Amino acid sequence: MSRFARKRRVFFLEEPVFEDCQPHLRSSICPKTGVRVNTPVLPAGSPAQQVVRLQQQLLKSMLVDHKIDDCIAWYYTPMARQFASDLLPARLTVYDCMDELSAFAGAPAEMRENERALFGEADLVFTGGASLYESKRLQHPAVYLFPSSVDLAHFARARRPEVEPEDQLHLPRPRLGYAGVIDERMDLGLIAGIAAAKPEWQLVLLGPVAKIDPASLPRADNIHYLGMKAYEDLPRYLSGWNIGMLPFALNESTRFISPTKTPEYLAAGLRVISTPIRDVVTPYGDLGLVSIAGGPRDFVRAAEVLIQSPPSNDFLASSARFLSSSSWDKTWSEMNRLMEENLSRRPLHVSPSNKLLVEGVAYV
Repeated sequence: MSRFARKRRVFFLEEPVFEDCQPHLRSSICPKTGVRVNTPVLPAGSPAQQVVRLQQQLLKSMLVDHKIDDCIAWYYTPMARQFASDLLPARLTVYDCMDELSAFAGAPAEMRENERALFGEADLVFTGGASLYESKRLQHPAVYLFPSSVDLAHFARARRPEVEPEDQLHLPRPRLGYAGVIDERMDLGLIAGIAAAKPEWQLVLLGPVAKIDPASLPRADNIHYLGMKAYEDLPRYLSGWNIGMLPFALNESTRFISPTKTPEYLAAGLRVISTPIRDVVTPYGDLGLVSIAGGPRDFVRAAEVLIQSPPSNDFLASSARFLSSSSWDKTWSEMNRLMEENLSRRPLHVSPSNKLLVEGVAYV
């Protein structure tokens, strides 16, 4: 039997939150997966060094309370190693490098130093896109490319008639939509330009505003910020759009992104327009699955064509063929195989009965 086939406990350690209280872990268990989600709750106003020390204490208590003496450590951010790397009894360490986090607004100065250290500690490095893979592949002997995957069945619900949510239901058409974090990666000038050029079009933006001043967001009668939505509800929103937008700026924070929303929009049966983000141009633009537009004028022209020509059966079939190899199940299966192979080359003294995912910053 595979070592990974045995039942394991999975602990997900989130980024800390700050409240007027004593430090503690806020814990919950996902009823569907059994994953134990632990959020460090720290005193408001704690200085940086104290934040690290308190997280170390809480992690140590968690390891003792749950009798974790052997685990697989999975890092989503290098910053987590500041409090975790010396404590975790890790048989295997995975660095899941989803983005170039050091290029994001507000990234800690220590991010690059911690990533260099994590490359030295990690057994496997997974990258979330082709551009990121090319950037990281010479920094570690075991770097693997895992482009954005998609829950096909979930987003395919948008292809069937859905009762739209109340806050979108009465908006006129056509609608151009975006679902994701609204932050420094967004081309706000592009959004404003499209809205001004086509006041009869409705621009629907779902997601939280992060790391930018909400006052900087373009405002118009046809721009609708509907806020963060539950994952379960996304197909109902997408079912009411004519076009899925990827209105990203071209800057350091988007240099290596591989947006998960690209395959999600396609799985929902939408036509898609993107600015020339490298990991969208290739493969999606090259295959004719996504239209590429560099500014408001080009974006409007592309949208005019797509609005007049809804997705054909041939287009839907082409996107389905491409997405058939992009499921999260397939991605996990290959990641699992790599971990098993790595573990098989090590002496087996105690079967890895725990997996500990160490999170720092989560991005949509």
